[in-house]
Amino acid sequence: MNLLSTLAKVLPVRPVYAHCDIPCGIYDPHAAQVAAHTVVRMTALLEQYKDDMHQVARITRVKEKHAEIVEKEVVTIWADYFKPETIAKFPDLHTDVWNILQLASKARQKVDPAVAKELLESVQKFAETFYQSKGLEPTRVPSGFPTEGEIVSHK
Repeated sequence: MNLLSTLAKVLPVRPVYAHCDIPCGIYDPHAAQVAAHTVVRMTALLEQYKDDMHQVARITRVKEKHAEIVEKEVVTIWADYFKPETIAKFPDLHTDVWNILQLASKARQKVDPAVAKELLESVQKFAETFYQSKGLEPTRVPSGFPTEGEIVSHK
């Protein structure tokens, strides 16, 4: 048994994930938007299934997982894609990201449709900023999801 195998058994090991450390230049806020729509939908389903504890547990797990996906996707784009010169053009970006992270946390803690909707709206605003930073014109298209909301894309 080598030293690394021994250390791995003795010390707690957690995997670490990153989008890309190359950097690859492939970033897109679509996954964050889909996850935010999922938070909205799961919040609505929790109201619908509030008397079925099994469904409540399952739906809550999905809602929390997707709120975490929102956080991960937004932070990855914010930390890896946006550069100081881009942030100078969008001075509210840091505050916008902070708000998204706070809303994602609240969405995990509560069953509040208003919070879920505000999370989605904040992620959509972030997506618009992202596309504008690439010199693309943002546009909203129907999502086709049960949330009946929109997805921000670009022309």
